[in-house]
Amino acid sequence: MGLAELRAAAERIRGAVRRTPTVECGTLSRAVGCRVFLKLDNLQATGAFKERGAANRLALLSARERAAGVIAMSAGNHAQAVARHAQRLGIAATIVMPRFTPATKVTRTEAWGARVVLHGETLAEAAAHAHELALREGLTFVHPYDDPAVIAGQGTLALEMLEDAPEIETLAIPVGGGGLVAGCAAAAAELRPDVTVLGVEVEGYPAMAQRLAGRPVQVGGPTIAEGIAVRDVGELPLAMLRRLGTEVLVVPERAVEQAIAMLVEEAKVVAEGAGAAGLAAVLAHPERFAGKAVGVAVCGGNIDSRILANVLLRNLLRDGRLLRLHLDIPDRPGVLADIAARVAAAGGNVIEVSHQRLFAAPSVQSAELELMIEVRDAAQGNAIVAALEAGQYAVRRG
Repeated sequence: MGLAELRAAAERIRGAVRRTPTVECGTLSRAVGCRVFLKLDNLQATGAFKERGAANRLALLSARERAAGVIAMSAGNHAQAVARHAQRLGIAATIVMPRFTPATKVTRTEAWGARVVLHGETLAEAAAHAHELALREGLTFVHPYDDPAVIAGQGTLALEMLEDAPEIETLAIPVGGGGLVAGCAAAAAELRPDVTVLGVEVEGYPAMAQRLAGRPVQVGGPTIAEGIAVRDVGELPLAMLRRLGTEVLVVPERAVEQAIAMLVEEAKVVAEGAGAAGLAAVLAHPERFAGKAVGVAVCGGNIDSRILANVLLRNLLRDGRLLRLHLDIPDRPGVLADIAARVAAAGGNVIEVSHQRLFAAPSVQSAELELMIEVRDAAQGNAIVAALEAGQYAVRRG
């Protein structure tokens, strides 16, 4: 795949897919020790980069294929991308989704005019059913990543990023099935061969890294980066990455959560787990990026609001900006007032209180108190604990 195919794809999707901004983020750059440029593909109409490949693939359909319709398998972003661009082109679209797919993703896909078929307990079962329907109904199957037209479309992300920020030296690209990183690696190899392209996988699903190393694929477990939780990577992306010598880094789950929180707090950007994986690589492998200009693909922003809230709270706890304390206190008048006064004098803000007298306390003459306190930093939290211990209270963190 060469620059001609990538530029043709860029021209084909012009006007149908948003040319998203590439912005340098000074606050993130200072925090991580390198210049961070964010490619904000979370701003696409469906919230993810998948529109690029879907728009390019559908634009190449023959008149007969358009008349017959298309089919895809996805539990998320690819489903909405195919549905949106099929609707735009007047093409009937069927999307097969596993039965476990959250209702919000089903309704969003249907809102773009697609027929949604729920089938199977796994993505593999949904994919098999999609292929069966394609044969039975004469539909064109639109693969999420193992298709040259889809890969070329995804590669337009790197074309735009390198054109808009020519100072970029390294690209950090999330890897699921491999279509995005393969397209971006092909773009960089042709346009800027001096640029290093690094793929990023989460530690529970390092399928591409394992395949590149010639090891058996062993993946599984819960992950917040479900958009790149892939077992079977694309054979075409795999071959392209081997040919181009592209390395894939693996990041821990905690780094992905930290990256989501940092994007919100420092860049005011909402990213899903997969969309934050590029920044997670910068956090988990700082030696690979130190002092460089790094292009980070924020490739999706479709994160559940409850999950986002939990990630932000967990990050506050890890950073020491939320203090959770357990105290065994004497059950007598004035104790709660004294504790509140000590916390307030140290500058803490109590945001949650649980006072249990009957069941959890070790003695009938004592009570258990749990406090959630908002603090500036870990040092202020330590000062609050010291103030409470000075009042002869036994304090446990947790």
